[in-house]
Amino acid sequence: METGPLPPEIAREIKAAVQTLKVSRRIIALTGAGISTPSGIPDFRSPRTGVWENVDPFEVASIYAFKRRPEAFYSWILPMARLINKAESNEAHFALARMEEDGRLKGVITQNIDMLHAKAGSKIVFELHGHMREMTCLRCYSEYSSEPYLEDFLASGALPYCVRCGGILKPNLILYGEQLPMDVFSQASQLVDSCDVMLVIGSSLTISPACDLPLQARRSGASIIIVNFEPTSVDYLADTVIHANVVDVIPRIVDSLLNQ
Repeated sequence: METGPLPPEIAREIKAAVQTLKVSRRIIALTGAGISTPSGIPDFRSPRTGVWENVDPFEVASIYAFKRRPEAFYSWILPMARLINKAESNEAHFALARMEEDGRLKGVITQNIDMLHAKAGSKIVFELHGHMREMTCLRCYSEYSSEPYLEDFLASGALPYCVRCGGILKPNLILYGEQLPMDVFSQASQLVDSCDVMLVIGSSLTISPACDLPLQARRSGASIIIVNFEPTSVDYLADTVIHANVVDVIPRIVDSLLNQ
């Protein structure tokens, strides 16, 4: 959805991105918090507005802290869970889903836990940092859908417990001190090796191993297009860099690409 004219330099960069994408055969997207902030979900590190601004992540969001004081984790994540529960995918999410449906986009690799890509209709999504659809008991390792627990938790902050053994349930998110889901990362890495264009959207590219994926794509011969409001440490590597709001740029890129 186009909302008005963009500055001439942004329009030129969008045109350059479309030209690169038009001749590609295997496009993939790497997304970060910047694609979801327009949907009302704050990122983790921005000054004054980031989730980590007033809290030590190792005190509330590490696996060690969770095992010691799960109530602190759940108290911290409750406002975020409420935002995620009511958040709707935005035009950038929908544009990527359209690219996938058209066959041009081969998959999305995301650092986000908000599940908005799936809500928008994307089918091939690799969630590097996990998700909140399921929970696992840390005592007996039984897995559950989060849905039966969600209403009580969102309403009152009630902690979820395993019905089999009484152990505390942990959302299938990756906390500090935990390894990424290796099957997901392995599949994502294979996708990177096979792409000819990586479209980086709304990621500051500061967190490993996601920050290494554009380098991996470049080593495999892929072009890099970065759309992010702020500069990244990998801008020098990209064929096209667009410093703008992703919801102003990604739908325009996709509209131009699919209408040619």
